[in-house]
Amino acid sequence: MQNKKSTPDFILILATLALLAVGMIMVYSASAVWANYKFDDSFFFAKRQLLFAGVGVIAMFAIMNIDYWTWRTWSKVIIVSCFMLLIIVLIPGVGLVRGGAQSWLGIGAFSIQPSEFMKIAMIAFLAKFLSENQKHVTSFRKGLVPSLSLVFLAFGLIMLQPDLGTGVVMVGTCVVMIYVAGARISHFVGLGLLGIAGFIALIASAPYRIKRITAFLDPWQDPLDSGFQIIQSLYAIGPGGLLGLGLGQSRQKFFYLPEPQTDFIFSIIAEELGFIGGTFVILLFALLLWRGVRIALGAPDLFGSFLGIGIIAMIAIQVIINIGVVTGLMPVTGITLPFLSYGGSSLTLMLMAVGVLLNISRYARY
Repeated sequence: MQNKKSTPDFILILATLALLAVGMIMVYSASAVWANYKFDDSFFFAKRQLLFAGVGVIAMFAIMNIDYWTWRTWSKVIIVSCFMLLIIVLIPGVGLVRGGAQSWLGIGAFSIQPSEFMKIAMIAFLAKFLSENQKHVTSFRKGLVPSLSLVFLAFGLIMLQPDLGTGVVMVGTCVVMIYVAGARISHFVGLGLLGIAGFIALIASAPYRIKRITAFLDPWQDPLDSGFQIIQSLYAIGPGGLLGLGLGQSRQKFFYLPEPQTDFIFSIIAEELGFIGGTFVILLFALLLWRGVRIALGAPDLFGSFLGIGIIAMIAIQVIINIGVVTGLMPVTGITLPFLSYGGSSLTLMLMAVGVLLNISRYARY
């Protein structure tokens, strides 16, 4: 491997920190009313988010100085550990239930979501597998089946929680990686048809998922239940107009939009900062993704390229789904907006993933 450059990608750092700063401001703005009502402390969520951000930024800069090949060496240990956590979280009385999903493990006053860390573990393991088996990628039996088998095993464990949103992000990320590695389109078509059938079966097996689909098609059929979130989200986005109502002036955060600091934080951004504010956030994401793709394409080896593409695909898919949901373009799923939504596991994971990208950038040629 060539000698690393003296500095990592400055633009990637700048875009990440800018998104983080916007997120800190908007988490406080979106959560102050609810936090004051529930905890008698309007800064409750903001202080915790600041702690998560601090830990995440420290982790990002620490990982930035760790040779990215370390993740190749330890990928098997990491993914086995994540599989164990996914099993442990399903044990009654051990896993914590939030929002109807048993997806959390409590550690003191805080908790972690193992499925979030499985996403980055799967990216590292798949990058290793694809880089070592490049000549077999076009083979259905030797390339596609082995790589997807582990992915769908992890997806199955995540669905037992159940957490469809995280599972979809992980599977989507891995499919992008396998496609970029050179898998045949014909193989994806066949698997895609099976995937659609399985996805329909998953929706049909849970009444609340059917409600989400019907609410997506026509939220006004059930405005006080399944259609409530998307209607309130659109009520936030619509009045924002070009310039917004002003920072801190959201109306929907007054107990209309449920927990607006999490999955629907983009609605509050659009309401308070308007079209211009929402566009600014999207442009920051576009800048981050552009730098990430350049880094991945310039990586000195296949493992670095696949690892970088996996991280960027994970962020991009999550951004697309989250903004698609809050604008009514997709059914409601529990997907956070990277770097902006409140949440410890998700925020820390994303910053750690950027740290890996930054280390790859110290070797990349672009």
